Amino acid sequence: MDTPKRVVVTGLGAVSPLGPDVASTWKALLSGASGVDRISLFDPETFEVQIAAEVKGWDPLVAMDKKEARRADRFVQFATAAALQAVSHAALPITPDTAAHTGCIIGSGIGGIGTISEQHKVLFEKGPSRVTPFLIPMIIADMASGHVSIRLGAKGPNFATVSACSSGADAIGVSYEIIRRGDALAMVAGGAEAAIVPISIAGFTSAGALSKRNDSPKTASRPFDAGRDGFVMGEGAAVLILEELESARARGATILCEVAGYGATADAVHITQPAPGGEGAARAMTIAMRKAGLLPKDLDYVNAHGTSTQMNDKFETMALKTVLGPHAYKIPVSSTKSMTGHMIGAAGAIEAVFSVLAITDSVLPPTINLETPDPDCDLDYIPHIPRKGTVRAVMSNSFGFGGHNSSLLFRALPS
Repeated sequence: MDTPKRVVVTGLGAVSPLGPDVASTWKALLSGASGVDRISLFDPETFEVQIAAEVKGWDPLVAMDKKEARRADRFVQFATAAALQAVSHAALPITPDTAAHTGCIIGSGIGGIGTISEQHKVLFEKGPSRVTPFLIPMIIADMASGHVSIRLGAKGPNFATVSACSSGADAIGVSYEIIRRGDALAMVAGGAEAAIVPISIAGFTSAGALSKRNDSPKTASRPFDAGRDGFVMGEGAAVLILEELESARARGATILCEVAGYGATADAVHITQPAPGGEGAARAMTIAMRKAGLLPKDLDYVNAHGTSTQMNDKFETMALKTVLGPHAYKIPVSSTKSMTGHMIGAAGAIEAVFSVLAITDSVLPPTINLETPDPDCDLDYIPHIPRKGTVRAVMSNSFGFGGHNSSLLFRALPS
C-alpha cells in the first residue's frame, strides 16, 4: 500500500458578513466586529426573527459578467468570488498539463433556495411557461463546484458535499483525502451559502433555532453565554487551495500550513439535536487526532462549532472534555460565529480559513458577547479580545442537522 501523501494549504479566499475578502474579514474578526444587523435582503417586518449576518453591498460582477450573474444563484456567485481569490492567493497554475490533476469540491447545505423562492412566485403568478430554463442548474447544490470547475478549467474530481452545517468542512476533508490517496495534486475546496430568504428564515424560526434578539442584533450571537437563545443566520463563501506537499514545493508555492487530519461521524440519534454528551462529535475529533498523530497536549487552539444554541454549546463542551481530558481546560477555544453568524454550508470553510490564519499570524480570534458564562460551558473561550501566541496545531469543528460531525486539524509545517 502506498504511503499517504501529505497535504498543505497554499491559498485562501472568502466572502463574508465581515468583508468581501480574507484580509478585510480577518481584520474585522480580530477587532471583535459583528456582521449581524437587521435583514435588508427582504422586508422582515412580519417575521418573528428580523436579523441576520448578510454580505453587505454584494456585487457579483467582481467574479463574473452580467449574463453569467443572472444565471447563477447568490451562493454560486459567492463561491466563484472566493475561489478566484484563493487561486490567485496560491498563484496556482491550472494549465492543460495540470488540469486533470486539479479538482474542485465546494459544499452547500441548502443550495439555491433564493432562486427556488423567486421562481416559485413566478410559477404561481405567471404560469409554468415563465419559469426560467436555468432554474435547475441554479438551484442544485453541486453548481458552485461546477461553475468554479468550468471557470478554472479544473478537470479533476468535481462534486459537492451536502451535510448541512458540516458541508464546507467535509468539502475540505474529502479533498484532503483525495490528495492523500493520490487522486489529485491540487483541490479547490470550501463551502458556500446564501439562505437569507423568507422561506428559510421562517423555517429555521419555526424550528426554534434562531435568536430573536431583534432589538440588539450585534449581541444576538453569543456562544457559550448563559443567555444565548439560538444562532443567527449568516451567508457567504470560503475556499482553500489544498495541494500535495511535494507538488507544492516543486512549483515554489508559499505553504501556509498542513492539513493534518480529518474525522467524520454520524450521531444516528435525531434529525436536528446532537447526540447526548456530544458522543458523535467526540468520535470525529478522536479520528482526526489519530490521523494527525497528535495528542491533546499538542493542540494550541480549537475553533468551535459554537452555534449559540443551548444544546450544541453544552454538548460540544462535553465532547471536548471527553477527547482532550484535563487538557480541555488548558486549550483556548473560541466561536467565530459570534461575529460571522452561522454561515451554514460555508461555516466549516470560513472557520478553516480562520484556523489557518491563527497559525500563520500567531493570534487567536475571540468569542464576543460572552457576558455571563454558562456553568455547563466552563472552558477557556477567549472572551471579547483576541489572544497572541505561538499557534502550531488547530482543531476546527463542524456539526450539522442530520447528525453530521466533522473535525479538521491544521498544523504548522515543521521547518
